[in-house]
Amino acid sequence: MSDMERISISLPSKLLKEFDEIIDEKGYASRSEAIRDALREYILRYKWLKSLKGERIGTISIIYNHHAPEVMEKITDLQHEYRDVILANLHIHLDDKHCLEIIMVKGDAKRIVELKNKLNSTKGVKLAKLSVVAPATQIPE
Repeated sequence: MSDMERISISLPSKLLKEFDEIIDEKGYASRSEAIRDALREYILRYKWLKSLKGERIGTISIIYNHHAPEVMEKITDLQHEYRDVILANLHIHLDDKHCLEIIMVKGDAKRIVELKNKLNSTKGVKLAKLSVVAPATQIPE
């Protein structure tokens, strides 16, 4: 392989163990191959989200540790800041320390993606996933 670079990353042991189990299950030859595949998917999704334009409707699902310092306040503050694209939300207690929040969104795609990115980078948020259902103006009759 040409033009390869070696990098080093630090991961929590539990995360690496789960990743290794997936590598075995999917039959990857190495961690490097699996990481390259995961990075390609991450980059494609990033580019797709960045290309969204116009009015959209969808959901942002977040899983977070509600014991993380100030995470709930930060999530609430972001929801107030982006109330122009938030229709409603649903809060679900998953276990003793994790919550799932589903935020229904409608409005400018750039604002929705911006909200998703800010939620994703909030300390204590484990996952933030945007699912765009459709352009808001093209919902079938």
